[in-house]
Amino acid sequence: MRRPRGEPGSRAPRPTEGAICAGPGESWSPSPNSMLRVLLSAQASPARLSGLLLFPPVQSCSLGPSKWGNHPLGGGPRAGPVQGLQRLLEQARSPGELLRWLGQNPTKVRPHHYPVALRRLGQLLGSTPRTPPVEQATLQDLSQLIIRNCPSFDIHTIHVCLHLAVLLGFPSDGPLVCALEQERRARLPPKPPPPLRPGLHGGQRLEVALNCPHFQRYPRKQLISSLTEVRPEEFSPHAMVLLAQHLARHRLREPQLLEAIAHFLVVQEAQLSSKMVQKLLLPFGRLNYMPLEQQFIPCLEKILAREAGVAPLATVNILMSLCQLQCLPYRTLHFVFSPSFINHITGTPHALIVRRYLSLLDTAVELELPGYRGPRLPQRHQVPIFPQPLITDRARCKYSHKDIVAEGLRQLLGEEKYRQDLTVPPGYCTDFLLCVGSSGAVLPIRTQDPFLPYPPRSRPQDQASNPTQNPAQRVVLMLRERWHFCRDGRVLLGSRALRERHLGLMGYQLLPLPFEELESQRGLPQLKSYLRQKLQALGLHWGPEGG
Repeated sequence: MRRPRGEPGSRAPRPTEGAICAGPGESWSPSPNSMLRVLLSAQASPARLSGLLLFPPVQSCSLGPSKWGNHPLGGGPRAGPVQGLQRLLEQARSPGELLRWLGQNPTKVRPHHYPVALRRLGQLLGSTPRTPPVEQATLQDLSQLIIRNCPSFDIHTIHVCLHLAVLLGFPSDGPLVCALEQERRARLPPKPPPPLRPGLHGGQRLEVALNCPHFQRYPRKQLISSLTEVRPEEFSPHAMVLLAQHLARHRLREPQLLEAIAHFLVVQEAQLSSKMVQKLLLPFGRLNYMPLEQQFIPCLEKILAREAGVAPLATVNILMSLCQLQCLPYRTLHFVFSPSFINHITGTPHALIVRRYLSLLDTAVELELPGYRGPRLPQRHQVPIFPQPLITDRARCKYSHKDIVAEGLRQLLGEEKYRQDLTVPPGYCTDFLLCVGSSGAVLPIRTQDPFLPYPPRSRPQDQASNPTQNPAQRVVLMLRERWHFCRDGRVLLGSRALRERHLGLMGYQLLPLPFEELESQRGLPQLKSYLRQKLQALGLHWGPEGG
């Protein structure tokens, strides 16, 4: 059976010449009169407008169960104001009047009113021989109203609006049609992952499962756990890389699977290149997991000794994972800090990222390896390590507690007694930093140097934990958001643990603020009380309120 022209699912008509098309999420800004040529010219699209006039009245369609009830659109109990607005839309004499009825009655507008408005718009445009000019903003506003409210439409209303929009000549890749089409697809039931073929052995079944888009988008810990029965020798390198990437991407700290990757790396060491090893090693550093496999570190040292000069970026990536695990090999450090290696990476496309990694490794050597006597990164090649909040924090800023904690500190201490997102040498961005005097008083930042000397003059392990005993003490409040942990919510990710470890070794007093405690505070007054208790537990005091 042939579909009617313009029906959802069929090929959408091409936009009329002169229309300006925009992709999803882009603003639709047609040139002057271009929208009129599309929507108001009967000669340009007579079939569309005639088809629109023959389209059955929307009020005769029952939209089925919805949050407004099961009544047909044309009547039913308590439908007086809603039915009255529908009548006004059907009798509107201009597109501007249509928009006024929708904009002035927000409490009475229901999803089915938008197809009524679209149908009436088509009647107005198709029935008038010489249509007067219509303001471009009016049509844009009507389009934006539908785009903003289409998430509340049921599937039938979405289909009707999509059909009418196509008949009216809205571009098939314009914002209105794209928004309706996106909502239509969102209502379709998700496709189940393809069943694993029984004829495949364990490693192939794992590879098929991990290549499934549905499985990659939604972590399935139970399915991952069931695959631990596969013998390591059945895994292919590609399957193991997919598994490692999946664990790292979704922060899944699954010991059995991580041990399987470590065992595979040890067994296949002779056949693995450094580029393959950096991918296999990624979840161990990110998830802060040291495997029980005894040959794991010796195997990596052997691979680095063999492959260090082949792929510079892969080499420093491996060292970054080992740095998070606190297992840096001296021999490879001698190599990457040598003038020949540094000169080799200078001028390459990945020179900046390698210098950043080398700067972090140099910091780790300074703070964690007092017995190291080899070459170090020259000062002229050092760059800030993490000079701004990490990408994950910027992407999830609307879920972060940073804004409300900043407001709590502002009301509790005053703006002059803390700094937010301050980068301290050698390049770590801190969430909040306080300067503390010898008596435990929180001092105004402007009167103090907020930075502790780097490299540190003395080992902080020899100092007492009480900040009031150190006249140069600086307190860093560390937000520990939910996404700073592995999926189990108990183990910090490797990059977070590394930053806290290094800040502590540099002499900063750390005050963690766990997400469980932050989420339990109800409103700003409770949060201020929580912060006051945390700061006073360190022996800090400030002003009349804290004294």
